[in-house]
Amino acid sequence: MEKLLTRALAGAARAEYIEVETNIRLHITDGGEGRPIVLIHGWPLSDEMFEYQYNDLLNKGFRVIGITLRGFGKSDKPFGSYDYDVHASDIKNVLNKLEIENAVMVGFSMGGGIAVRYVAEDEGAHVTALVLCGAAAPVWTQRDDFPFNLLKSEVDDLIDLNYADRPMLLSRFAGIFSASEHSLNEGIRDWLKGIGLSASSQAMGECLAALRDTDLRPDLVKIKLPTLIMHGKKDKICSFDLAEQMKAGIRNSRLIAFENSGHGLFLEETARFNKELVSFAETKSEFHKSGLLI
Repeated sequence: MEKLLTRALAGAARAEYIEVETNIRLHITDGGEGRPIVLIHGWPLSDEMFEYQYNDLLNKGFRVIGITLRGFGKSDKPFGSYDYDVHASDIKNVLNKLEIENAVMVGFSMGGGIAVRYVAEDEGAHVTALVLCGAAAPVWTQRDDFPFNLLKSEVDDLIDLNYADRPMLLSRFAGIFSASEHSLNEGIRDWLKGIGLSASSQAMGECLAALRDTDLRPDLVKIKLPTLIMHGKKDKICSFDLAEQMKAGIRNSRLIAFENSGHGLFLEETARFNKELVSFAETKSEFHKSGLLI
């Protein structure tokens, strides 16, 4: 009887949706046991983008939690604010309810910027290590003292196109997502576009504005966690300059360049991406268990 009860509890389904605010639920992919790895997707995708990470991480003995931000994928899509503070608060509510501790937080693209904001506050509650991959940080658009990546006017054009012809915007995004037009096959490109179409137009527009306007440089200096930065050398959406700026701004960080990847390094060099993520998570787990944080 005891064995049957243990087996039933081990196989119990976990919540697929978690309410973070009255009438607002986020879609969660939650599986496995062991040290938690929390995955935060980029614009305009969802936690589904990590399809080719889930199985590897589960098979390596981790608990994997993918969180779809409000306004995207299968999460609720309320009208309202979509700035980084809103998303960081939602993530904290999810991790509070799941009672997560000692997690590795992985943020891709916009999700990387949100992860930076999250761990800079409250010394990264629930999280003891950070991975930034193709991250839109510390600043996505150029400033007088930051001559990197996109012009603000270019993002303004993207916002206008979002409200005029969103499928066209997604097609253009797909066209520059990888190192070259042949780096990802047509099926993968169509799959990503389909995920993007499931987002709300308002969320996409508001998040583009947040990407355009948010300066995370003050957040970088607050980060004390061990941080791994993985970035494609041929990234056309978040140029490699951004990775170098993150490396300079985060005291305890290491940068790995993916020479053959654009923005989609998790799909273009999947095996290496997964291997580096697992290696980092295992190493930092051992340091945490021994009471040492580097």
